[in-house]
Amino acid sequence: MFDLGGKVALVTGGNGGLGLAMAKGLSKAGARIAIWGRNPEKNAAAVKILSDMGTDVQAFSCDVTDTQSVNAAFEATMAACGQIDICFANAGGSGPSGMLHELTDDAWAGIVDLNLNSVVKTFRPVIAQLLARKAPGKLIVTSSVASLMGTGGRAGYATTKAAVNGLVRSLAIELGRADIQVNAILPGFIETDMSKETHPAFQEACRRRAASGKIGTLDDMEGIAVFLAAEESRLMTGQTLVMDGGHLIHPM
Repeated sequence: MFDLGGKVALVTGGNGGLGLAMAKGLSKAGARIAIWGRNPEKNAAAVKILSDMGTDVQAFSCDVTDTQSVNAAFEATMAACGQIDICFANAGGSGPSGMLHELTDDAWAGIVDLNLNSVVKTFRPVIAQLLARKAPGKLIVTSSVASLMGTGGRAGYATTKAAVNGLVRSLAIELGRADIQVNAILPGFIETDMSKETHPAFQEACRRRAASGKIGTLDDMEGIAVFLAAEESRLMTGQTLVMDGGHLIHPM
């Protein structure tokens, strides 16, 4: 079960954090990996990590907020790999902090581009080639538990992640008869290099609130990525899978 041999998996933002963690899981299941990332040094480091695991992996320079950059990366990926069967639209960010009335138009547009428009730009060419090939496919988005809870001071983040959830459901309806499943992963607090820089009191509050008493690690992202990418999840589509240790269901 969960054999991804012969499949090509694209992971945007796959050169670090959650993206690299998911790429590791996919590679262990036998997938060939294509990484899109903006930072050449991080791309090269991720390729080495996955190559040392025995993975067939390549990285391509891409700014997922720029249509021209996305299209160029897509063409390069297709030339190198021949197909894309699985696509993880993982690239994104928390965006600017501050109350809504303090945010400029540019700041708001920036977070919408980063977390929502980038998913659309990434998925469009991938969907087109899947339909042209009449091939089954998997589209997965990294959303956030904040899309269900909201978050003060980062309305743009919660709003764009909630919009992504709606996009997932709509695409699942559009593409279901083509045997393409579309789902979202909604992580809670996951220990990454970036999240570890948050205030220790915040981290402890997340741990206390979680029904499990735990916060996530990068290893926790591997299994869910493989499950959603594999044939065995073929009847699951349009879903938003919460990965938060019970944070959402256990308010303090």
